[in-house]
Amino acid sequence: MTDRFLNALKGTNTSGRPPVWLMRQAGRYMPEYRVIRSRHSFLEMCHRPELIAEITMLPLKAFQMDAAILFSDILLIPEALEVGLHFEEKLGPVIARPIKNRAHVEALPKIDVRESLGFVAEGIKYFKIDDSKTPLIGFCGGPFTLASYMIEGGSSKDLRKTKEIMLRDPDTLHMLLDLLANYSIDYLNMQIDAGVDALQIFDSWAIFLGHPQFREFSLAYLDKIMKGIKKDKPVIIFCRGSSVFAPDLAELNPQGISLDWNADLSRVRSQIPPGIALQGNLDPDILLASKHVLQREVYRMLASRRGDSAYIFNLGHGITPEVPYENVRALVETVQDFT
Repeated sequence: MTDRFLNALKGTNTSGRPPVWLMRQAGRYMPEYRVIRSRHSFLEMCHRPELIAEITMLPLKAFQMDAAILFSDILLIPEALEVGLHFEEKLGPVIARPIKNRAHVEALPKIDVRESLGFVAEGIKYFKIDDSKTPLIGFCGGPFTLASYMIEGGSSKDLRKTKEIMLRDPDTLHMLLDLLANYSIDYLNMQIDAGVDALQIFDSWAIFLGHPQFREFSLAYLDKIMKGIKKDKPVIIFCRGSSVFAPDLAELNPQGISLDWNADLSRVRSQIPPGIALQGNLDPDILLASKHVLQREVYRMLASRRGDSAYIFNLGHGITPEVPYENVRALVETVQDFT
């Protein structure tokens, strides 16, 4: 197995350059992805094991990334809970039956994750048949982020409904978060059993929380997941706002913390135990710049972490659809050529 990525998570990457993979590296910026998407709905792509494996492979074939991330979506657990998930063009995820009160939480069906989401495990196995050398990253959404989608009915600019429940009826939110954490533990353990080599937890909407609320409603449930999953695979935690919350995330002792682009890597490294890898954190919008500017910014970041054996190059969030395909190639090649 290609070991640069996994070695970085152990703090032992001495290959001369950091590993590189990119969040949302299989996406609409790729012509190959758009061809598949023209034939299938997004959820169909997430549900069919052969498509999961095929799409996961796309950026590996195109750019020789040092790790693959499973093609899927963080909202598959809410979908299995029958909240009426669908995706609308230019709008994104929509929850037809949002959570509004305790009765709605209590009415959620009990599910067996391995039965409801077994197609994800099959997709992992299909990928491993095609590529047994590239480390595969499985993932889930953080409970607070999943709960926010379920309460808001989709994406939100302010999480007003979620925060209203959090402040007026915290016990109901805790009930939902605990439920989602338990399902997330089962889901990640299923992925481990199917063959993933590492895990990433995305708590994307934690940035909306003040520090006391972050610890109570996000960090506590990330901690529960960390304690519940099997210990033989490394875990990376990503939050929007992770540059603010990185010292708190380090308390959970993950193998890696993935940083948003607001952070100065050297400053965060001084706050984080050396045994925890740092991942990130180029602003995805820099991929819209000229090739010269892009290469300059990538090199600047690489130079700031020269010799760091526990550093993984990535973005501070996912690739956006309008990014030029060749700019992704230029980014990856700049990292691969770094000495």
